[in-house]
Amino acid sequence: MTIAIILYFLLAFFLMGKLLIYGIRPTKTLAWLLAIFTVPIGGMLFYFVLGRNRRKNKFYTLKKTKAIAEYYEKVEAYYSTLDNDKNTTIPKAIKTHIKLAKLITKGSKFTPTLGNALLPLKNGAATFKAIFQALEHAEKFIHLQYYIFEDGDLAEKFKSILIQKARTGVEIRFLYDALGSRSLSKTYINNLKKEGIEVYAFLPMTFGHLLSSVNYRNHRKIVIVDGRIGFTGGINVSDKYVIGDPVLGNWYDMHLQLKGTIVNSLQAVFAMDWSFASGTDNLLSTKYILKHTAPGQSIAQIVASGPDSDFSSVQQLYFSIINNAKDYVYITNPYIIPGEAILEAMQVAAMSGVDIRLLLSTNSDSFLVKWNVRAYFEDLLEAGVKIYLYPDGFLHSKVIISDDALTSIGTANLDIRSFEQNYEVNTLIYDSKITIDLKQDFLKDCNKSSQMNYKQHLKRPKTDRLKEGLAKVFSPVL
Repeated sequence: MTIAIILYFLLAFFLMGKLLIYGIRPTKTLAWLLAIFTVPIGGMLFYFVLGRNRRKNKFYTLKKTKAIAEYYEKVEAYYSTLDNDKNTTIPKAIKTHIKLAKLITKGSKFTPTLGNALLPLKNGAATFKAIFQALEHAEKFIHLQYYIFEDGDLAEKFKSILIQKARTGVEIRFLYDALGSRSLSKTYINNLKKEGIEVYAFLPMTFGHLLSSVNYRNHRKIVIVDGRIGFTGGINVSDKYVIGDPVLGNWYDMHLQLKGTIVNSLQAVFAMDWSFASGTDNLLSTKYILKHTAPGQSIAQIVASGPDSDFSSVQQLYFSIINNAKDYVYITNPYIIPGEAILEAMQVAAMSGVDIRLLLSTNSDSFLVKWNVRAYFEDLLEAGVKIYLYPDGFLHSKVIISDDALTSIGTANLDIRSFEQNYEVNTLIYDSKITIDLKQDFLKDCNKSSQMNYKQHLKRPKTDRLKEGLAKVFSPVL
């Protein structure tokens, strides 16, 4: 027993050293130190699952090949040109939001791309119709990546098309998150592998790595066909996106179809994830990067981040849009657990006269999440943020629009998990037409919703306040 106690305290002091060297915020460091030294065994286990700073202790570091080094040089060169006010090649939409473009270029290593054709897909039926059509026309390769991929009619349709294409010689790679897609049957996976389709799980939950990986998930949804067309957004492969949910009703979500050079950026995100999961770097070659013509007029920029990124680029994207808005920011998101920085940004913007609106469902797919989200309502309403509760079904979209100029559509929720623990990808769109179109949809949904009233909200039962307080304790892991 004495030896066990000595070993425990030696390990505790070792972890204390790591926290002091690699800790992020003083309050967070102090909380973990208290947990480790006051909660025997449990505090240390929780630290191993939740507490490690992955921005310093990375899961994966991209190999600096010659091609990647040259790419980073081009990114840095482009970043430098953005400081040149006399550069006439920079479009007006970028110049108007030059700080945001620089921020994403520096943090996420993707530059804005011109001449793209972007199509918001506003429900599951439209999304899967477009994806299946693209898959059926594949000639060279198909790359798929999903957080949730469930057995069902949609999964069977995917399997049928993928097997058919594999038999014609199309290269197919399928990446799924080990936790999010835990219900996907081994039979399904084996059927794909038998046809020569490459399949890998992202961060598989093996016994030896369970504590270090279970809290960090790949939440991205990516489909790329022949490098010419891509899809990303909030929609997973689950039949509820088409036929609804027996408890919550219809599931509403937003996806995005991409054509143009922006597809190359999305392909790069998939290639890095594939390299991490498979241990091979074959997708980092230029074979899968195409020279595109300009199929459209939209300017777009990929924003990707994860627990081992140098910066939380998605959080910085959301913060910057809110902080720099002049007229309005409209947010549709099911999981609004903003953390201190985003909460402060929304409060400051609203108090400064910017029209900040949040649209989310009356109901939630999680008891803990519902009350955690509601724990922030009082502070937001007091500052003048308008909150609308949508009564019909469940809104799962992750969309931000601002000032008739900017739109972000992606996989990232407005919560700490998406900012710190999940691998996420959003598309930032510098396009007035798309933004105004989505703005009209947003306002229609607000008209169908009930707007919360600050004074009435203050009168909520103490039992609700207790639920909020208890749920808020779990905000870092939800």
